[in-house]
Amino acid sequence: MTATPHAHELLQVAVLAADDKGGENLVALDVSNPLPLADIFFMVTGRSERNVIAIAGEIEDKLIEAGHKPLRREGRTAGRWVLIDFGDLVVHVFHEEEREYYGLERLWKDCPVVPIELPAHKVQD
Repeated sequence: MTATPHAHELLQVAVLAADDKGGENLVALDVSNPLPLADIFFMVTGRSERNVIAIAGEIEDKLIEAGHKPLRREGRTAGRWVLIDFGDLVVHVFHEEEREYYGLERLWKDCPVVPIELPAHKVQD
């Protein structure tokens, strides 16, 4: 199996939202083969608890604006690892220490990477 077009649409909204709030090290993995309940894991790193919460909030807000409701959310108050489940897309927003410690990329290393399209950023003079 491979991730559905719907999952790719959700991912693109999440990518733009994460990028808008300064998310770093954006990685998406196609987990549709080993996991029957999700197609894509999207992982992003925030520099601080406040940044993690802002990134997660922006992703959730933008996906809700696009007509997609989260099925569940975990970890938002602590701001260390926020998980938001949108069904086909599961978003993981990590503080950099948690991302390194838990190493989801290592756990899911056999899953193909989904290409991420980021907007070109203007260079400030």
